[in-house]
Amino acid sequence: METVRPCGCKGIRSCLICEAKYQILKPDLKEVLQKSKSYVYCPYCDKSSPGWDIDEYKKHPYHDGNLIDYPGVYIKLNFLNEDEAKKLMEALDYLPWQASQSGRRKQNFGPKCNFKKRKLQLGTFNGFPKTTQFIQNKFAEIPLLHGFRTVEQCSLEYDPKRGASIDPHIDDCWIWGERIVTVNILGDSVLTMTPYRGSIMRYNLDCVSSYNSILEKDFCNNTQINIDDNIVRLPMPARSLMILHGPARYQWEHSILRQDITSRRVCLAYRELTPPYLENGEYHKEASEILRQALSFW
Repeated sequence: METVRPCGCKGIRSCLICEAKYQILKPDLKEVLQKSKSYVYCPYCDKSSPGWDIDEYKKHPYHDGNLIDYPGVYIKLNFLNEDEAKKLMEALDYLPWQASQSGRRKQNFGPKCNFKKRKLQLGTFNGFPKTTQFIQNKFAEIPLLHGFRTVEQCSLEYDPKRGASIDPHIDDCWIWGERIVTVNILGDSVLTMTPYRGSIMRYNLDCVSSYNSILEKDFCNNTQINIDDNIVRLPMPARSLMILHGPARYQWEHSILRQDITSRRVCLAYRELTPPYLENGEYHKEASEILRQALSFW
């Protein structure tokens, strides 16, 4: 079904509303993934232990089984305090939400991108809501985010009543830079990581080899993660911050399973540009007005 449905879904994307109305059968991704061995990442020790239940990380330091490394993940628990999260949710709900795919709603602030044609345009982008500025200011507290210049901020709402989820994917690599940042405001959830074995042309992954990392040397770890076809589950508690970079950014797809949305979940996703669109880059002139507008808060 290629047409856009009233619920916001289109193509192979679906939610509980359109699945019932149009008799769409959605494969159970959880059932498929649970056939593989899985690990749960612990933000306290930066290791992953065998298991599926995300509460496994709360056993720290008494994990079960052999621990493995999973480079390319940083989680800051309690990045927001309770008062900050409450006020932020009130501010976001004051703004209009738009229906999106797979049972989600969104508020998008950023440039217009055509990922297939690799075309970037300013569009209607004129900066970000003033009520969210303190989040970007708090990025200065995180060494891994030094030099991060936000050019897209997207509010995402996951509603369990609509069966909200997002299928396995890698964020586009032609335009979005090496740090993928998520601030989970409301609702505990899980990011499920699966090894990517597909074409380098998908997700514009072919661009990555031409980029020089902008991360400080201490944070660069591009070692291939070799744990066969196992699954890694990353906790996303309410009020936490997560950064994917390096191997976790480029070698693994990430998804949010329908079963892991048990209450309303709202997060803010932040993106930076790739090196060719930054200062001294080949296409910096094309992005200069976007970078200028990204300094504005209204």
